[in-house]
Amino acid sequence: MAQIASRSNRFGFDTGARLTAATLALGYTFAAFGAVLSPAPAAAQSGGFYVAELVQPTEETRTVASGVAWRCAGSTCAAPKAASRPLRVCRELQRKVGPVASFTAHGEALDAEDLARCNG
Repeated sequence: MAQIASRSNRFGFDTGARLTAATLALGYTFAAFGAVLSPAPAAAQSGGFYVAELVQPTEETRTVASGVAWRCAGSTCAAPKAASRPLRVCRELQRKVGPVASFTAHGEALDAEDLARCNG
């Protein structure tokens, strides 16, 4: 251990300061990757992975359906991606907030038959 300290000091660096700087750099790296790779903020900015237009406006501003948190404003609700199929997600939302006029998952709309199943 003394050799490591003497080598570090030979170059004029304090071992404790180097360790602190390395720890901070690593922490900032993890924080930056977490912010970039986190799906929730990205979904919130883009309007959500799932977007539902309701037949009638809802008074709910936040609800949980199919294991995801939905944000609603008037007759539009949006949520990040869930582990379930889009039809199941739609059906669970319909049970919470009422009939769904249209439902999209990652920009792809449910067809008329699946939308009828969602509301059925």
